[in-house]
Amino acid sequence: MKIVLSALFVCLITLSAKAQLTPFELNKDKNYTASYAQVIDYYQKLNKLYPQQMKMINYGTTDIGKPLTLIVLSQDRIFDPALIKKQNKRVLLINNGIHPGEPEGIDASMMIVRNMLKKDQLPKDVVICIIALYNIDGSLNRGLSRVSQNGPVAYGFRGNYRNLDLNRDFIKADSRNALAFTQILNTWKPEIFLDNHTSDGADYQYVMTLIETQKDKQNPILADYTTKTLTPYLYNHMKKSGYEMIPYGAGEEGLPDSGIVSFLETPRFATGFAAQHNIISYITETHMLKAFDKRVYATYDFMQHLIDINQRDAKLIGELKQKADEQVSQQKTFALNWVADMQKIDTITFKGYSAEYKTSEVSGLKRLYYDRDKPYTKTINYYNTYKVTATADKPVAYVIPQAWGKVIDLFKLNGVKMQRLAHDTTLNLQMYYIADYKTPQKPYEGHYLHSNVKLNPLDMPVKFYGGDYVVYTNQPINRYIVETLEPQGVDSFFAWNFFDSVLSEKEYFSDYVFEDIAANLLKKDPELKKKLDDAKTKDPKLADSAQAQLFFVYRNSPYFEKTYMRYPVGRLLTNTKLDLN
Repeated sequence: MKIVLSALFVCLITLSAKAQLTPFELNKDKNYTASYAQVIDYYQKLNKLYPQQMKMINYGTTDIGKPLTLIVLSQDRIFDPALIKKQNKRVLLINNGIHPGEPEGIDASMMIVRNMLKKDQLPKDVVICIIALYNIDGSLNRGLSRVSQNGPVAYGFRGNYRNLDLNRDFIKADSRNALAFTQILNTWKPEIFLDNHTSDGADYQYVMTLIETQKDKQNPILADYTTKTLTPYLYNHMKKSGYEMIPYGAGEEGLPDSGIVSFLETPRFATGFAAQHNIISYITETHMLKAFDKRVYATYDFMQHLIDINQRDAKLIGELKQKADEQVSQQKTFALNWVADMQKIDTITFKGYSAEYKTSEVSGLKRLYYDRDKPYTKTINYYNTYKVTATADKPVAYVIPQAWGKVIDLFKLNGVKMQRLAHDTTLNLQMYYIADYKTPQKPYEGHYLHSNVKLNPLDMPVKFYGGDYVVYTNQPINRYIVETLEPQGVDSFFAWNFFDSVLSEKEYFSDYVFEDIAANLLKKDPELKKKLDDAKTKDPKLADSAQAQLFFVYRNSPYFEKTYMRYPVGRLLTNTKLDLN
């Protein structure tokens, strides 16, 4: 009887251990990524085993109608974000499956959560938050869409249910996924953020490459720590783990021999968005042609090293974040766009494969391939310096008409402090008129993205109404405020078409009626007549067009709408006393 019970006990232990294996681990070829249903089911079962140190929290509703699930791990069993901050603990946020065809983080996170709980290895001073699977929509659209990738056997689609690339959506927040993410980010306020991906590009010897917040775009207090301490630690420890890394970008702009240009993650990307909140950010990019199991284990090791240094430097990271927030609150000038400085050249050691050419069996013409029988190690150029191409001095405050509801909603969601005018008020402030801009013929992620914006700033009185919003620029979130509200910013709200209605006229004139009005205006206003005559002298086309001359008079008359091409957000340049709610 004892022998039977012992055998049954061993059997139960074996079944329990097997039940904790992930779908990836249960696959004999380790070439399988968990489906959305399997991911949620796995975490729910794990949560029943470890209810004290793990919580599953749902946020919002994604575009597919399902909530975004956050896994939270806390050694001391505290899951109140405010209390966690009071206890001076760090928060690490990890995002998985934003591109479900790049799923390594999904499977690696399931394993690392289980192992930390099972072995009682949760860090003492770090609360770990993991978005189980961000692009649920794309994950449910399971197939074989990444034709250039080596496994797994099936995976999700890059676009979500609205066919949006969610890693281009953070600043504009078209998707409900992005709104849920923003709620998570501003509820838990992580000091460090990681987004797990898989690369495209050239073939080379590395299993993983890395994107970090571009140092010349990052807050300098944080950049000093990441460039001197945190990033070197991650590179060194990944090498010791057997997964030596290089910066992402080899072959993205040509063959790897031409060098690597560090990636500029503007606020449309998760890490660029996090940088506006003074959060240290990384993206892992495992190599698409390496075996899926190696990609998963490399991601696992990277997350473990990131957790370890979070714990080791917990106090320092908290102090640096606080200093960065204070500095940004007082910062006067903000960068709005950057370009790689190709005159500043660093070098790195690169381990690649020989790029060769042979005849294509498809076209009969020359085609590129990489010969893995010819590995090499050489020094290549690394362009890791960016220079600022556009800046803006912050005003004392921005005044935002309440009519622009999406701007207000996103500001609230991002924790921007705002006050409201108590009553209708005419303010003397600076307004921008849009002098010029470029717009492509085809949409990008659902928008006709404006660029090369030229502005004509004018000081003028403008009437605002009770309930309009005043945003003072003395906040840690200043980067987000300025970079979204200054129209010339690369990912400003103006660039993403939030304000396009001001770019078209609403009134016009009937030619035969306005002829007499225009003639009378020219008789009464000699300066206007001289302005018209000078313009005709300079522009023969204007001189030959009656319609154009009428329009010239109209645009320079009191009848022309003052709101045409006027950016509606005002810049309060002096510390004016306002009656605010």
